[in-house]
Amino acid sequence: MNQRELFLKHVAQTSPAPMALEIVKAKGVFLKDKAGKKYLDLISGISVCNVGHCHPKVIKAIRRQSADYLHLLVYGELVESPQVQYAKLLADNLPTSLNSIYFTNSGAEATEGAMKLAKRVTGRTNIISFKNSYHGSTQGALSVMGDEYWRNAYRPLLPGIQHLVYNDVSVIDQINEQTACVIMESIQAEAGINAPLNAWLTAIRKRCSETGALLIMDEIQTGFGRTGRLWGFQHFDIVPDIILLGKALGGGMPLGAFVAEKSLMDTFTLNPVLGHITTFGGHPVCCAAGMAAMKVLLNDELVEEVYDKEILFRELLHHPRIIEVRSRGLLMALVFDSFETNKWVIDKCLEKGLLTDWFLFAPDCLRIAPPLTISKKQIAKACSIILSVLDEMEN
Repeated sequence: MNQRELFLKHVAQTSPAPMALEIVKAKGVFLKDKAGKKYLDLISGISVCNVGHCHPKVIKAIRRQSADYLHLLVYGELVESPQVQYAKLLADNLPTSLNSIYFTNSGAEATEGAMKLAKRVTGRTNIISFKNSYHGSTQGALSVMGDEYWRNAYRPLLPGIQHLVYNDVSVIDQINEQTACVIMESIQAEAGINAPLNAWLTAIRKRCSETGALLIMDEIQTGFGRTGRLWGFQHFDIVPDIILLGKALGGGMPLGAFVAEKSLMDTFTLNPVLGHITTFGGHPVCCAAGMAAMKVLLNDELVEEVYDKEILFRELLHHPRIIEVRSRGLLMALVFDSFETNKWVIDKCLEKGLLTDWFLFAPDCLRIAPPLTISKKQIAKACSIILSVLDEMEN
């Protein structure tokens, strides 16, 4: 059996028709398959490879740390330099109240930990989340996911969850003294790029403070410069109580985290002791890779270039078939008239060496979220492929 057949036979599948590309090399913004065909990557592993694939400084950090030690003991028991130094780097680039980092294996695990922390701190169990939101697919994260299509097959889920409408003013009155937390994305990604209204988000922050509910901001897709600011919430002049990190956090390695003020995080240490534990969370190699990637992001001023690159995409992507371009930095959605149109465009782009995708709750939208290292020449190339595909559709 060849690799593809073995993949379909032995690797658990999540859809009936995976792309099944056999990629053998990835570098910068390009992937290369077994036949030597190159693909310009417009989705960066779903906002994971913000500094590009296999950045040399990330690879160097992985090699150096793997030569020193790999896993030692369950998270939190030993002083491991990659964890300590990365936690400090993150805290140095966050508001002062977000100073205690709990490393996990993934963004979904960060969601789980943050929900537990909110219940532990407040002594409450009710949670407010939003329709068309995505925070992971483990049982707790699934409970706050904003779409019944994905939730329904796995009920019963966590009780006490309200799924409200993003940007709806009636949400404010639903936050009360029984609410443990409000969990939300700083910009809804899988909804096809849906940003909050400033006044609405400010009112939510104020109401959480008044009632003692914690505001959890999911930065798993929007963090690490993706939106043109280091963190998505910085666009809205508010500071959440807890943030969720993942995807680009590990520089291409599996890593997640939730971040809060130390006095809140310390509630995990007593009654019960070991209030939240993980074996592999904050793996030293993953932390070394993530720290190297974040330093590249900061030192090479990649975040400062995002806005100009966003503008170039928007200037080039004009076509009668494109209904709308929604964007916040290099997190973009091209809106078409249907999923069928979008899927046709995605498939044709793939044939022409351009990798893109759709959104979970916006199947009529084409995802553009390339590595932040993408050059203007590469942007022009990507846009020319998309436009040529749309011209084919017109003809």
